[in-house]
Amino acid sequence: MLLFISEEHVDKWCRDWNLARGGVLSVEQGWRLAQAWYEHDRRDPTWRRRSVEETEALLASIGLEGAFWSLR
Repeated sequence: MLLFISEEHVDKWCRDWNLARGGVLSVEQGWRLAQAWYEHDRRDPTWRRRSVEETEALLASIGLEGAFWSLR
């Protein structure tokens, strides 16, 4: 994970390193994702892994959509 100060900074970094732009999320989106991802204790015997569909719905609920965020 890399942190940038602006969208322009992301674009400049990609140009400088000759790399395609990947997925970009804000600090707020990262925080929301972390909260949702770790809200359930994996030690709980009733815990189960999210399905692909559930994970994609979670990503979409915080605005992470498109080809980069697709799990299929």
